[in-house]
Amino acid sequence: MATAAVASPHDVPTTLNYYTPIGTEAPYQYVYDAPPNTPQHNLGNETHPVIIHDVRGHESEYTLDKNGFQFVKHQSKETEFTDDEKIEREYYPEVIELLKKEVGAKRVFIFDHTIRRKPDAEKLESESKNVVEPKYIRRGPVERVHIDQTYDASVARVHRHLGPEADRLLKSRVRIINVWRPIRNPVAHKPIAVSDWRYLDTEHDLVPVRFIYPDRVGGTFSVKYNPNHKWHYLSNQAPDEVLLIKCYDSEVDRARLTPHSAFLDETSPKDAPHRESIEVRCLVFDSE
Repeated sequence: MATAAVASPHDVPTTLNYYTPIGTEAPYQYVYDAPPNTPQHNLGNETHPVIIHDVRGHESEYTLDKNGFQFVKHQSKETEFTDDEKIEREYYPEVIELLKKEVGAKRVFIFDHTIRRKPDAEKLESESKNVVEPKYIRRGPVERVHIDQTYDASVARVHRHLGPEADRLLKSRVRIINVWRPIRNPVAHKPIAVSDWRYLDTEHDLVPVRFIYPDRVGGTFSVKYNPNHKWHYLSNQAPDEVLLIKCYDSEVDRARLTPHSAFLDETSPKDAPHRESIEVRCLVFDSE
């Protein structure tokens, strides 16, 4: 009787861009336009060779609380992800139910999403004469090792979005989970890699970066190189294969976050479609 072929794991030798300082000022990045005569950021890149290990066939061995990331199966009714209002109306409820099922969430608050496409793959909303600043900016893949939130910025997110409820909610477990999935096609170019929490030296590796908006200052982590880091990805990740990325956990006896970055796979078919993906950022509460 014939059996289905199982692809061999496809580990990828490549390079990743880690943090190195530029100048002596504390690290910062302007989200939109910087003031006149001010650089957009002072984040330098230091490129290091790494091996990205393929988890294909071993997805169930990696969990949010052990490693800081997890792969789950989920078929979305949405396939195009071109209409932000439709995404909020129809896809957000799917994400909420997915997190309740997979990570035991009692309450989920989605605070934003990002569509990533090759810059020339679609006309940016900001190019429209009628739009000065789009609600959701289209960006390309981020080829720099980072974490979306610092610890302090994560707590501030709860206060910013939940207001009067924040103090009560912060008395129990709070997580920020990034729900990441490909759009339309399996990922060939610029797949996403995640770093295993267990090999991260949080005292040495994490560099807080002021993330400067027009009306407030948030925070992200850049990451310094550490040869002990262990990197993973899912080869040919399909739209129904969702990656959960932990960006914050108030509990300190388990994985609290995971660095991540897009990377170059030189063996990707040149004629494969460019990567398209959506990530939805969620505050996840266990108590209510």
